[in-house]
Amino acid sequence: MGSKAREIIGMNVDELLGLLQKAYCDEWFAYYQYWLGAKVVKGPMKDAVGAELLQHATEELAHADMVALRIIQLGGAPITRPEDWYKHSNCGYDAPDDPFVKVLLQQNIKGEQCAIGVYKRLLDLTREKDPVTYNMVLTILQQEVEHEEDLQSLLEDYELLVRAMKE
Repeated sequence: MGSKAREIIGMNVDELLGLLQKAYCDEWFAYYQYWLGAKVVKGPMKDAVGAELLQHATEELAHADMVALRIIQLGGAPITRPEDWYKHSNCGYDAPDDPFVKVLLQQNIKGEQCAIGVYKRLLDLTREKDPVTYNMVLTILQQEVEHEEDLQSLLEDYELLVRAMKE
């Protein structure tokens, strides 16, 4: 890490690195959960849901990339072993074992809500202390909020479709 870059951070860099490494693990789990869910999804609206999950997977992978680069800029190293992601993750991983549309949407909404909490805490922590990380976190948080909204809209559409089929 550059000495001038270290000077602009008004907080414990090791603590920040630990939090970013946890977020990094979360992003990899989110990527894989979305990507695999898009492949296995079944039920009404599966094409729309699969397309949305795949788009989110791409964005989660971009988040992992941003977080990894920031970890490296801060003089740290991203967690290199996937088996260690479980130990460090905030949000965990919900395997898409039940590929039904409603279940996958609910799982991913839960994941987004966790991610929103993680990035809100990071935003609060880095505000006024680390403008580079703050801006990165703000960008990611905006996308996580959009993801939750997208998924909740799809779930509402699904519920309306099911109700209409019953009438």
